[in-house]
Amino acid sequence: MNAPVRPQRLAWTLTGSGHFFTECFDLMHEIPHLDLFVTRAAAEVVRMYRQKLEQLPNRVRVIKDTTASAAPIGQFYHGLYHTAVIAPATSNTVAKCVYGISDTLATNVFAQAGKCRIPTIVFACDTAPEMDTMAPSGMVKVYPRRIDLENVDRLRTFEATTVVETLDELKQALRARLACVNASSS
Repeated sequence: MNAPVRPQRLAWTLTGSGHFFTECFDLMHEIPHLDLFVTRAAAEVVRMYRQKLEQLPNRVRVIKDTTASAAPIGQFYHGLYHTAVIAPATSNTVAKCVYGISDTLATNVFAQAGKCRIPTIVFACDTAPEMDTMAPSGMVKVYPRRIDLENVDRLRTFEATTVVETLDELKQALRARLACVNASSS
C-alpha cells in the first residue's frame, strides 16, 4: 500500500524588518501549503505591528526560533519545500546571506535552501538611497547605507535567488513560482 503523497510546501521566513510587514503577513493567507519560520526578531515585530500568528489560517504551520542550531531546517533535506521566501528581509539578514553566515533561523533557511537547490525569493528592505517605510508609529524616511545597497546587488547574483524590491514584485514572483510548481505537479 502506498503512503499518501504530501504536497510540497512553501517555506516563508519573517525577519525583524517592519518594511511592508503587515502586507507580507496578509499575503501569507493566499499561500495554500505554507510553513512560516519566525525568527526571534520577527516575533518582536509581530507584536509591534499588532499582528497575531493565531490569525493565520490553520493550514499554516508556524515554526518559531527556539533552538540554537535551527533544528527545523533539517526538513529542507527531505524534499518538503518547493520554494523559500524571506520577506521582509532586514539588511542584516541580506548581509549575512551574501557573506555565507548562517547563524540565525533566517540565514539558515537561506543557506539550506541554496544547498538543496530550492528557489528562493528575498524581499530586501534596503533597496534605494532614500525610502519611505511604515513603522509601528507611522510612515518614516530611511536612508540605506551604501553597503546595504551593495549587498542587495550581490545577492541578486546568487543562483536560484530572486531579489524583489516592492510588494508588487513579491506578489508577481510568488505567482510565477506557484504557477511553476503547479505546472510541474500536474
